[in-house]
Amino acid sequence: MEKELKVALIQANLIWENPIKNREQFTKKIEQISGSINLIILPEMFTSGFTMHAEKVAETMQGETVNWMQVMAAKINAAIVGSLVISEENKYYNRLLFVEPSGKITVYNKRHAFTLVGEQETYAEGREKVIIDYKGWKICPLICYDLRFPVWARNTENYDVLIYVANWPKPRISAWDTLLKARAIENMSYCIGVNRVGVDGVNCEYPGHSAVYDVLGNQLSTSNFHAEDTQIITLEKRHVEAYRNKFKFLSDRDQFTIV
Repeated sequence: MEKELKVALIQANLIWENPIKNREQFTKKIEQISGSINLIILPEMFTSGFTMHAEKVAETMQGETVNWMQVMAAKINAAIVGSLVISEENKYYNRLLFVEPSGKITVYNKRHAFTLVGEQETYAEGREKVIIDYKGWKICPLICYDLRFPVWARNTENYDVLIYVANWPKPRISAWDTLLKARAIENMSYCIGVNRVGVDGVNCEYPGHSAVYDVLGNQLSTSNFHAEDTQIITLEKRHVEAYRNKFKFLSDRDQFTIV
């Protein structure tokens, strides 16, 4: 078990509906990371931007991007996580992939479709919450709009890290800032949000604000950085254990069943 987890947050301006160019830019960004790293987090739909034109950019689990993630993870000896458009059994999914250096892949399909823009009309919703055991850390990966639904994120599994990959727009960025902090506090876990920057193909602007919060809601990352950037933050297992043992707030959580 690793006592520390060194995490890189890559905040980028995505190239609209162009998986080849996006893979190229992320290859460069990943190769520029110096020193050892354990986990690299990319934004939601990192190969295309948040598009409803799934047929233009969809890939399979045997496609170029999945292969690229496996190759890069092995090359840098770090797990890579991000979501992309996957076609499977005649359906499209906004699917998060957690790819380990060994080549092992864990998938999470976005639970909450963003109905404001009709995401549910293009993408099938996920049904399963996923907890990943990586280097002795329990990680819960979620996607963008999932952030607004605390019941789905509720820490009933005693996970250590909650991750949101996103394309969260500028008009509602204060909600992003507030809810990331709230999810960290209420779940007594690290909470990481990785958003994109720039303007997409439907003229939606994204301001970044990628961030890391500790179990008390303290922000560990540079406050609300707005440009393309890579931040490296070290998470400490003893921080989680110490405050959970001291306060025991999770022991008082409600019992419930999600249907």
